[in-house]
Amino acid sequence: MSEEPSAPPPPAPPPESKSATAPHFDSSYVTAMAHFYRGEISRIMAWRARLDPTTNWAITATSSIFTVAFSFERVPHIIFFFNLAIVWIMLWIEARRYRFYDAFRARVRMLEAHFLVPIVAQNTTLLQGEWQKLVCEDLLLPSFKISAFEAVGRRLKRNYVFIFMIILVAWVTKIFLHASQPITSFASFYQALAIGTSIPSWLVAIVFVGTFISVIGITVYIARNTTGEISEFGAHRSLWRI
Repeated sequence: MSEEPSAPPPPAPPPESKSATAPHFDSSYVTAMAHFYRGEISRIMAWRARLDPTTNWAITATSSIFTVAFSFERVPHIIFFFNLAIVWIMLWIEARRYRFYDAFRARVRMLEAHFLVPIVAQNTTLLQGEWQKLVCEDLLLPSFKISAFEAVGRRLKRNYVFIFMIILVAWVTKIFLHASQPITSFASFYQALAIGTSIPSWLVAIVFVGTFISVIGITVYIARNTTGEISEFGAHRSLWRI
């Protein structure tokens, strides 16, 4: 009798993809990334701490100018010109610092979203994508993630819009309180805008209205066209109640 042919051996399992398995969770790799993440957190905290001093300087300068302007009647309201100039300078310095902060913050968020989340979820498939390439490119050639205009708008929306509005209100109050002639109409108020014979009323009006329109316009534009990092209501927010 002829022997029956033996069954063929079962096919070998396909090799697992190296990019989606254990090497990403290797202890040495995770340790190195943890130190990298900790270092980036320290860097953004250092830049974050540099944002507050400029706001404090703007508030301090504004308070000092208010004290001088309302304590002495003979001080012309042109002093608020300098107040606006100082606050604009502080805003520009702070916006420049904010761009550096945002550049490194974006790198940290990339690590949190594409490295920490897969580790917490124990799902290596979430490690796929170009996030490693993007992080490496940013390490080799660091770049800003937002424009200077957006940085100005964000800091304006966060803090400086209130400072500018207080200055403009104080400016009008100064004109009403210390006008050389009683202000009884819009025409008399317009005349009171002039500072002696050197600065006409129209120039003061342009600075005042221009500041108001630019501050409100930039703030509204940024509020409508940019989104913050944190949403108003996160997913499954009811589960976070302790």
